[in-house]
Amino acid sequence: MYTLNCKGRLLSLEKPVVMGILNITPDSFHAPSRPASFGQVLAKAGSMIEEGATILDVGAQSTRPGSEWIDADTEWERLSTILPLLHATYPNTFFSIDTFHHSVAERAVKAGASIVNDVSGGQLDPDMLATVAGLGVPYVCMHMKGTPQTMSSFAKYDHLLADIIDYFIERTYACHKAGISDIIIDPGFGFAKKGTQNFELLKHLGNLQLLGYPILLGVSRKSMVTKTLEITPAEALNGSTVLHTIGLLNGAGILRVHDVKEALQSISLVSALQNA
Repeated sequence: MYTLNCKGRLLSLEKPVVMGILNITPDSFHAPSRPASFGQVLAKAGSMIEEGATILDVGAQSTRPGSEWIDADTEWERLSTILPLLHATYPNTFFSIDTFHHSVAERAVKAGASIVNDVSGGQLDPDMLATVAGLGVPYVCMHMKGTPQTMSSFAKYDHLLADIIDYFIERTYACHKAGISDIIIDPGFGFAKKGTQNFELLKHLGNLQLLGYPILLGVSRKSMVTKTLEITPAEALNGSTVLHTIGLLNGAGILRVHDVKEALQSISLVSALQNA
């Protein structure tokens, strides 16, 4: 069992939990996850919390393939008012900040976030790991090669699973060396991975448990669903639920999702199966 220290509050992962996606961006790939006003953001957050989300992941920079890179000041400008408001409105919820800029992470934690979720694993900002260590919060270390703008050209591996495990051995060592205590690993579905690579990774996800860290699964409404089934993100709830179920059976401890209620139903059913 894993327990994370989130600014003095303990988050238990004795059973899997749901992380709801709350985008403060104009260009997220799934349109309903782009609330346009503060009122809509608060309402969306409240709905996900009511449905049972333990964590809300707040991001102001799109990291979909080919997305526009925005600088730290622009990113924080999008967050500076809404994040403190979210924390004040829902003080019992754990908020994570989805950023690869150390200055945004620092400001966000001071404004109420208690987890840093970095798609680059500290590789896009050399000050990120030391900053997170100083903040004393859990760190989501994701696997990605290149940047969100270039990652599609880096989807080449000698041995996919072995390369990802080697990456996490190196990155988690760097995290511990910097002074980070609580680490969550995210294999980064869709990030420098294409087509069957994503399914190979999901099929062998359980092997990542050997690293000894909780595993975050982020497959909700992604292209591994939509391209395989030839559907749109709006039609991808059922496919996402199938992949969440497979991920849970293979050791996922956190589901990062657009659809909280359905993800929790997957958790309940898998738990009933495992306890039968």
